[in-house]
Amino acid sequence: ILFAGFGRRLGTTVAAYCTRMASFTVRAGLTQTPRAPHHSLIVLGQNKHVKNLQFDSLNAKLDGVIDGNGWNAAIERLPSTGGSIPLYLNQAKLISISDSASRHNSPANPHAVTKEVRGAGVVGKETTSLSIVIVTEHAHALANVAAVARCFPLYTRKTQQPTLKDINVELLFTDKESSSVSGEDIAALESVAASIRTTARLIDTPANELTTDAFVEEALEVAKQLGPSIKTTVIKGEELASRGFGGIYHVGKAAVQPPAFVVLTHQPEGATSTYAMVGKGIVYDTGGMQIKGKTGMPSMKMDMGGAAALLTSFQTLVASGFNQNLHVLLCIAENNISPVANKPDDIITLLSGKTVEINNTDAEGRLVLSDGVFYAKETLKADVIVDMATLTGAQAHMTGKHHAAVLTNCELFEEKIVRAGRHSGDLIHPMVFAPDLHFPDLNSSVADMKNSNLGKMMGPPSAIAGHFIGSNIGFGEGLRWAHIDMACCAMEGERALGYGVALVASMLGEFTNAPVLTEAK
Repeated sequence: ILFAGFGRRLGTTVAAYCTRMASFTVRAGLTQTPRAPHHSLIVLGQNKHVKNLQFDSLNAKLDGVIDGNGWNAAIERLPSTGGSIPLYLNQAKLISISDSASRHNSPANPHAVTKEVRGAGVVGKETTSLSIVIVTEHAHALANVAAVARCFPLYTRKTQQPTLKDINVELLFTDKESSSVSGEDIAALESVAASIRTTARLIDTPANELTTDAFVEEALEVAKQLGPSIKTTVIKGEELASRGFGGIYHVGKAAVQPPAFVVLTHQPEGATSTYAMVGKGIVYDTGGMQIKGKTGMPSMKMDMGGAAALLTSFQTLVASGFNQNLHVLLCIAENNISPVANKPDDIITLLSGKTVEINNTDAEGRLVLSDGVFYAKETLKADVIVDMATLTGAQAHMTGKHHAAVLTNCELFEEKIVRAGRHSGDLIHPMVFAPDLHFPDLNSSVADMKNSNLGKMMGPPSAIAGHFIGSNIGFGEGLRWAHIDMACCAMEGERALGYGVALVASMLGEFTNAPVLTEAK
């Protein structure tokens, strides 16, 4: 166990470690239930909407907290640029979000929503339930619900039990009657919220609990919840090597538990196109033989964030009636060290048949994803392939901490993804797609390519990492391919954000029964 081998690690299931956290429900319209003891309230929306909100519509919720005069005074004091006003001993708070946003931001300003809700301070030691009223346009509902959902993580190993049991989100639409909002829309929003929180739970879970085997079980549980129509494929351990999955196998062969490749498949009647989502699922990344330092390794439990987001996105899309063929492919491994681990100068063969000279054992994500995208193209015959990964630290220097980066061979697809980012609040910005200019940075004198442009830095590192993946499928020739690097969007501080779920739901929402998911045109 100190070195290698696909043994069984002692421990308990991830679910057993998760303390019961608050439920999260979404509904259209306001309930008129009087405020109960130990119940807190947040009312939020863009300034233009909140200022038009009448006290009478919230009378039941504000009973005993504030009267009409107090409400009007609070409205008058709201800053137009965004901010909050406590209504009663911080048990109720009114939050205003700025009406304006820059062109590369979401018009809903969801990052401000998350910041304000987290800092509201309305959940005390005795709070058992929380109502959040969101005053919103229908087009902003997805971004707003997603922004609120990421404020309430599911994972904790604290011994003190949380008192908050219920979070109830009520949507007050400014451009629709609540009765006209479809049940499918509300179900989809609730599913997105659940998937964001589940994604964050998986990322927050440490690797001694979310092992490769445990991650496989999480995926199979999703398939079970969706029903018998979901087909599953699991390839693990030595079988990966015998079937040619050289990227996944060689990255994960040094770990105690085996690497795995998991595919969930949804094939509805009448489908005319096939979509494949390929996720990097490195449950822990030590950096391998070229090991990370003492400050660089902590938080590397998040390196399966792409796979987690796509797994739960698959669940949301299928549950929302996705009417095309849909596959999610999880490339699961732990990048650890042992005498059998990848070494610099090793040459491995990927599923595509391409040979790779390893010059950076910490550039492992592109190796596992290469096997995944090739399988998606050649075995699943996908028309559209989207891979998502916490791939490169350099992504922060390219697009920052709020925007992921996308590399794609299709300009129209790129525009669609960027629009979906603004619609969903999971912001994203293009990388340079120029394999003819940048892929030569990976030239090797002894193999088809190296796995990193380590030391050269002639081209953009994040784009070159994406080009490495794309080279296994002809850089997307004959299909639409997008590579999403969300390395610096997966976490904020020490907590996961559930990035990617809302983005994918919006990007592919047109094939569901929920108009609220459809990205803005």
